[in-house]
Amino acid sequence: MKLFLAIFLLSNIASGHEYVVVANKHMEDLSPSQIKAIFLKKLIVINDLQAVPINLDARDPLRAKFEQQILQMSFDRLQAHWTKEHYLGHRPPISLKSQESVKAFIKKVDGSIGYIEMDNMDDNLKILYKWSD
Repeated sequence: MKLFLAIFLLSNIASGHEYVVVANKHMEDLSPSQIKAIFLKKLIVINDLQAVPINLDARDPLRAKFEQQILQMSFDRLQAHWTKEHYLGHRPPISLKSQESVKAFIKKVDGSIGYIEMDNMDDNLKILYKWSD
């Protein structure tokens, strides 16, 4: 019985969700600070490729996790950032409704970068960064 309980507890601890920042196979490796700069549109070209950051919908829980983990910004702080950038003529990254849409976009558009759950990863994408909760 104790062994069963120990296995059950360990499996629950180990079953944290994993997430990845992904791009197509042509993207070079990027550091977390470069990924952050791309999503804040401070880094717009990478090796002659236009960087195209892709967000999930604002209500998607994975987007909130990404903003906390990678951008290290709260929703309110990020909104303030984009309000300021709007007056400078800069637009926030485009948003797509699903992880499948993000994957399809990334596969078709060189320079695009997004985030998905690790369970949705496939061989046509390149992992740039991985985290879990």
